[in-house]
Amino acid sequence: MLLSLAQSIQERDIVTYEHSRRVAVYAQRLARYLGWSRREARDLALAALVHDLGKTWIGNDILNKSAALSREERLKMERHPITGARILIGYEVHPFYVEAVLYHHESWNGQGYPARLKNEEIPFSARILTVADVYDVLTSQRPYKAPLSMDEARERLLAGSGTNFDPAILQAFVHLLDITPDFTLTQHVCDISLKNLRQPGFYNMFIAGSSS
Repeated sequence: MLLSLAQSIQERDIVTYEHSRRVAVYAQRLARYLGWSRREARDLALAALVHDLGKTWIGNDILNKSAALSREERLKMERHPITGARILIGYEVHPFYVEAVLYHHESWNGQGYPARLKNEEIPFSARILTVADVYDVLTSQRPYKAPLSMDEARERLLAGSGTNFDPAILQAFVHLLDITPDFTLTQHVCDISLKNLRQPGFYNMFIAGSSS
């Protein structure tokens, strides 16, 4: 079901899908580094693959806007975790995936959204996903920004330690960056056929292709 929903993202917006694909790899790597089992890390990668599912309900005029968003547009954007979580609930997926999607924009200091959770109130899965998500945003080309280098992104992440990010998780991620010179994945349009999403071996293809 999650891979079918990932296909719907790919069909709606290839840029969001490619972002989600990279975030899934970063989140899986970080989870494994933090001691999660292969299965647990795989589940988090699947959650990451659909973490922006709610954006499929937002118009391109907002998603691709190069100027600053208006207050109304930003409020629409900030509803995407709720929309995504509701879609997952409708398909009766496990609560683990729902929580990761719903809370991936919460901040360690309680100033995130949609629930303003703080510190350990935020599910551990979402705290990992937040770091992976922001790292990819920083290092990717967007309509409103140029990509940062790995070193520049590293410094921006460290500046958010204890405010945006769980300090312990962030420190682990930064160390992972330091010991993995080619950590950042290349930004490109995925050439995997849509039908491959439903093939039994797609998940392994997804990880192998994203790690190259």
